Amino acid sequence: MTTTVETAQDSGELPAPTSARPRRHDEWWRSAVIYQVYPRSFADADGDGIGDLPGITSRLDALQELGIDAVWLSPFFTSPQRDGGYDVADYRDVDPLFGTLADFDELLREAHARGMRVIADIVPNHSSSEHPWFQAALAAAPGSPERARYLFREGRGVDGTEPPNNWPSHFGGPAWTRVIEADGTPGEWYLHLFDSSQPDFDWTNEEVREEFRRILRFWLDRGIDGFRIDVASSLVKAEGLPDRDYAIDEDLAPYTGQPGVHEIYRDWRSIVDGYDGDRVLVAESWIKPLTRRALWVRPDELHKAFNDLFDDWDAPKLRGIIDDTLSAFSAVGAPSSWVASNHDIVRQATRLSLPRAVRPNGLGPSSIGIPPYDDTLPRARALALLTLSLPGAAYIYQGEELGLPEVADIPDEARQDPTFARTEGEQYGRDGCRVPLPWASDAPSYGFGPSAASWLPQPAIWGRLARDRQQNAADSTLTLYQDAVALRRSRTLGAGDLEWLPGHPSHVLAFRNGNTTVLINMGSEPAPLPAGEVLLASSPTQTDTLLPDTAVWMHA
Repeated sequence: MTTTVETAQDSGELPAPTSARPRRHDEWWRSAVIYQVYPRSFADADGDGIGDLPGITSRLDALQELGIDAVWLSPFFTSPQRDGGYDVADYRDVDPLFGTLADFDELLREAHARGMRVIADIVPNHSSSEHPWFQAALAAAPGSPERARYLFREGRGVDGTEPPNNWPSHFGGPAWTRVIEADGTPGEWYLHLFDSSQPDFDWTNEEVREEFRRILRFWLDRGIDGFRIDVASSLVKAEGLPDRDYAIDEDLAPYTGQPGVHEIYRDWRSIVDGYDGDRVLVAESWIKPLTRRALWVRPDELHKAFNDLFDDWDAPKLRGIIDDTLSAFSAVGAPSSWVASNHDIVRQATRLSLPRAVRPNGLGPSSIGIPPYDDTLPRARALALLTLSLPGAAYIYQGEELGLPEVADIPDEARQDPTFARTEGEQYGRDGCRVPLPWASDAPSYGFGPSAASWLPQPAIWGRLARDRQQNAADSTLTLYQDAVALRRSRTLGAGDLEWLPGHPSHVLAFRNGNTTVLINMGSEPAPLPAGEVLLASSPTQTDTLLPDTAVWMHA
């Protein structure tokens, strides 16, 4: 029987960097504004109701107007799309839903021509169950080289009828599925930390490591500017696959943050450093404490790791997050990377007004009522100014610049996130933040594509929030983002230093970044507004008063 053991943790010791490239501090990715595109939902060029690469290319001018430095593309690789493309069947090709390799090359050329870089999402923890490797594994015998690429194990209990350990799937239910062998009998189990259609690779296998080296080089040779690494913390599992001890935090689970990941990412760093143009590797990792997460971005490993601003609308909590982040990442010479929303998280125009208990893992039928949109938007706008005012890199998830809310009332039959099915409807999953974008208020599918088709239904409020309605409107959320990104660049906030300012109420975040003073009132009462020149405000301000749920930038 498998025993429960304490998970190994990183020692924190900093080895001598193995990269031969001298360290600099002027790389573009240190202070960039990076815009996340979820391809299915950004823009549809062919009218089938699903966004595609030509659609993205056709909207690059809008992103240039926003002022961003780079585009991060969620997966567009060949996939059966059981998890929105995060179940990859071919890592070296474009799914026909999204176009062709030629379409990708055109997108890359057009983005570069506009001074924007392109980062691709890579999914190394698991493949699709339709990947040729996994299909070969199912056809092969236990103990075969084909199965050694994945994590197949004998079951426990009588006749192996119980999973090999007690690990859960992030999408609900167990993380193991039993296969039927070629002779028709129940056989081994395979690990899938996510959906059963997403079997985990075995990263102790050199064949797996070499395959991903080839994948990286394939896209780097085409000119990609870097990679965002999905589930970066889970590639290596604890030796022996021990049971998880549920008495300790998930950050110490035997499938999270194992020391072996450092060897993999030093290898990847050496590959990326062999290309010109400051290519970048970014980890999706939520491991805590932050001092542990920072070990991933030491000089010879990854360049950056995400840090979230998903916490409660609470000034002391957010100040603690900001302090801990700046301290942890600066200690290893890495920039902070601020993420306020993404394709997995309830949109900030809704999330910030809900209890922590119902987010960020999606709403559900038992969730409390969502407040009216006009009551929730001010916090989202204020959070945008906080995110864009901090030193380091800032990420914008598509549609946040329009102030889009979470779409909670999608009909059950239209939902596609596997979380909905695996939790038997207890959690809606992530569909609500993935509804296709509105570009034109009076067009079919609100301008998402040339037809009325939309892979998820769009709400009526999209007409009011469409980009054409907000463009050139002085009080629109789009204009707020455009002004903030421009001021961030002209005042070099991304490369600045943060200094907290004393003398303000505890519910007000107040700091100086270079020649800019930033104030955010996260309380329910007005706060004093110092005298001075207001450069930008998330909501209307009075001469000497900072209203609740309002952020301002002032000339220091």
